[in-house]
Amino acid sequence: MKGSKTKKLMTGVLSTVVATSMTGCGQQSLPPEPDDENCDEWEWEAEEGVYECEDYDSDFYGHYFYAGKYYKTKSKLLGSSAYKKYRSSKGFKGGFGSGSKGGFGG
Repeated sequence: MKGSKTKKLMTGVLSTVVATSMTGCGQQSLPPEPDDENCDEWEWEAEEGVYECEDYDSDFYGHYFYAGKYYKTKSKLLGSSAYKKYRSSKGFKGGFGSGSKGGFGG
């Protein structure tokens, strides 16, 4: 019986830790999705701090979107002078678990 109490206690502690850590994740607010007629579905790419078109019917499916332009590949996005300036700015907070700010253009 002693093991059962320990197991229940550990389960309760772990549940509390998980719930507390999940709360921080759920509070992340993202910039509004781009309003662009060429794509109807977007996915936030936290590491880059931009949106990616997820609209299967769009010619821009899989493209990154920043400053009103589409970039076919990550390397093209990273090579953009406007994006480089954004990445080096104090406003950029991309990267895993980075928070809410980021640029998507428009």
